[in-house]
Amino acid sequence: MMPAKNAKNGNSYKYRPMQDPTKMQDGFTELQFRKPPVKVPLKAIGLAVFLFVVGSALIIVGSLLLSGYIDSKYSDRTWPVLILGVLVFIPGFYHVRIAYYAYKGYRGYSYEDIPNFDD
Repeated sequence: MMPAKNAKNGNSYKYRPMQDPTKMQDGFTELQFRKPPVKVPLKAIGLAVFLFVVGSALIIVGSLLLSGYIDSKYSDRTWPVLILGVLVFIPGFYHVRIAYYAYKGYRGYSYEDIPNFDD
């Protein structure tokens, strides 16, 4: 049913309350307060795992370069590899941790905390 136009002002509408059997006494319905189920952001979790693994690998390679276990002719690449590894590792670890805690059901953690790339 279309809302009736208000006679005083042609631009505004006069709305009528819904006639619903599940309607409560104060004019609200139960459906207004239900949270929709949270979708698991699989792409974001996959990206976080990828960043976590690549960051870990870069930190390990940088540590091996720093310790001299890998040939010293590559010593000029030590600090850039370590810094890049840390920069990639930190966001990956952060989002993997949130996804794990949300999966386990820890209080205060939800899949809503992870950015969703499906929009």
